[in-house]
Formats: sequence, structure tokens, C-alpha cells
Amino acid sequence: MAKQHKAYKFRLFPTKEQEFVIRKTFGCVRFVYNKMLAERKETYETLKENKEEWKKVKHPTPAKFKKEYEWLKEVDSLALANAQLNLDKAYKAFFKGNARFPRFKSKRHKQSYTTNVVNGNIQLLDGHIKLPKLKSLKMKQHRKIPLEYKIKSCTVSMSASGKYYISILTEYEKEIESKEIEKVVGLDFAMDGLFVDSEGEKANYPKFYRLMLEKLAKEQRKLSRKKKGSSNWNKQRIRVAKIQEKVANQRKNFLHYKSKALVSKFDAVVIEDLDMKGMAQALKFGKSVADNGWGMFTSFLQYKLKEQGKHLIKIDKWFPSTKTCSSCGKTQPMPMEVRIYTCSCGLNLDRDYNAARNIKKEGIRLLATT
Repeated sequence: MAKQHKAYKFRLFPTKEQEFVIRKTFGCVRFVYNKMLAERKETYETLKENKEEWKKVKHPTPAKFKKEYEWLKEVDSLALANAQLNLDKAYKAFFKGNARFPRFKSKRHKQSYTTNVVNGNIQLLDGHIKLPKLKSLKMKQHRKIPLEYKIKSCTVSMSASGKYYISILTEYEKEIESKEIEKVVGLDFAMDGLFVDSEGEKANYPKFYRLMLEKLAKEQRKLSRKKKGSSNWNKQRIRVAKIQEKVANQRKNFLHYKSKALVSKFDAVVIEDLDMKGMAQALKFGKSVADNGWGMFTSFLQYKLKEQGKHLIKIDKWFPSTKTCSSCGKTQPMPMEVRIYTCSCGLNLDRDYNAARNIKKEGIRLLATT
């Protein structure tokens, strides 16, 4: 039996006292992270020419700062320990060339902290959860966590509008058998509606951000006219944050629905391995790319397929799916403004539908070689 992991996210409703402790923990975790980073950065500047010596250096730990800053002892020590682990991961990613040099955290960034299960310090209760330093926290648990799932850690976070959430990471044992691949679908990314599949179906993404853009712009203009830091400015900031969160939630729900529908119907889903950030910059489609959430959608697809022993196949981003005729295989130039693919063999298809069919064929070819 292989160990699997699954996270569950729920809304928290802390009391004023609990809210104070949570916010204090956010601050302490950020403080310790920045302190450790400052010391590491200084050491790195001294030893960056000698990587072997850098590896031998004993880096500061939260325990070092607790002696100097007594108030750090008032919050969950595991949250501070996880700040150190997060910094270690950031440095490893930097040295591997997968990320830029670690940066200091600020209040403007996402506020969160992670704690781990040790000697029953975290427990699920009826409509509540017990956490270190917080005792029993009210929680809206909209779905059950199976009894056989073991809680590994919990991440408490606060949204820009001031709502609190908890993400519970669980571990369970399950042998996932690879499904025999019978039904395959290809998806072609569509800027206008998320995707067109090789069956000719369109996702018809509702463009939640675009629909809310006028209202959001109006509220942002009001915010810009208020004195930063004032009570009225903060109230207006929360109004703007609530609109942005509503859009994000609508998008997330839609992407969950679409990915679940595909996973329940097909054994393998084929997509192009696209660089969405590069595409947004190169083609000046920033808002469209950000609105439809293709990256999030593919992440949902991947874990949902994996849970059922199904497959997500990624083909090379340079594969000429748009330029190739899905009937005879000939290629021809296809400018962005041309929306119908017409071939000398007689094929006359929507360009995205034609591309999706080619993506499916290439996915099937790759599956046959593995």
C-alpha cells in the first residue's frame, strides 16, 4: 500500500482573542523568517564564491532568536520551525536554478503559518478544531475527512478581506491501480473560453474577471481617493478584496467542475505543455490568461486523474497542433486572426477543434511509446 496525501480547506471563525493570537503568530513567523534570511544573506555574500564552505555553515535557527526576543515564546514553536524549513526549501530551489534568491516577507504578502501534529496537539472536534496555543477553534467543515486519514499538518491563513482559513494536510494508504486507457481526449487551450476538446466541445468559461472588471475598477478608484492607512481606506480596501475573492472563488468552482467532468469521462487527458507566463507577456493577453486560470485547471486535472489511476499527458509546446491538418497531416501557416482551418484535402474546421484533434493524436502516439 502506497502513502497518499490530500488537503482539505475550511473556513475558520476565531474569537477576538484567538484572532489576536493568530495575527501575532503570522507576525512572529514573518519576523523569524526575515531574521534568518538576513543572516544567511550576509553569509552568502561572503562565501558565494566558495559553495563548499557555504554548505558547511551552520545557519541560525528560531531558538537563537527566542533568547533575544522573549515574545517569540508566546506563539506556536512548530510554526517558527516551519519558517526555517520554508527558508531551507527556498535556498535549495535557488541553488538548483528553479527559483530566484529568497526575498524578505512583508505584511502585504499572504499571511499564513503551518503547524504539525505532535502528541495529539491537533484534533478534529464537532464543528471545531483544536490547535496549539488556540484551543478549540470554530470551523465550517463542509465535507467529512475519513476516519482512516491521518492529519499531518495544518496551515492557517488569512485572506486580504480578513477571512480565516485552515488547510488540513492528511495522509492515507491506498494502492492506486493504473487504469487501462480506452477513452482519450485532447484539449487545446483557448484564450476566449479555457479550452476546446477533441470531441468538439467548448468549456465556455464565463470570464468572471471581465464581468466584474467595471465594478472592481469603480471600487479601486474610490480606494485611490482615500488617505492610505485611514479607517475609511481600510474599509474600502476590504470591499475591493471581497470582489477579487469572489472572482477567485467563482473561477475555482468552475475549474473544479470542468476538471471533474473530464476525469469521470476519460482515462487520459492530453494537453500542451504551455508557458502561460511567457504567453501572457509575448502575446499581450495578460488579463485573458489570468482570468481563465489554465494553470490552476491543469493542476486540478493532474491530481484528480492521479487519484483514479488515470493519466495526464503533456505534449511538447512546440508541437504544431494549430498548423497541422488533423485529417491528412499536412502543415500550413495559421495566423492568429484566421479562425477556420481549411486544407486542400477538403477539411474545413474551427482552428481550435482541429488543434485539439491533433493534440489527442500526438498524446496517443506518446502513450504507445511508453
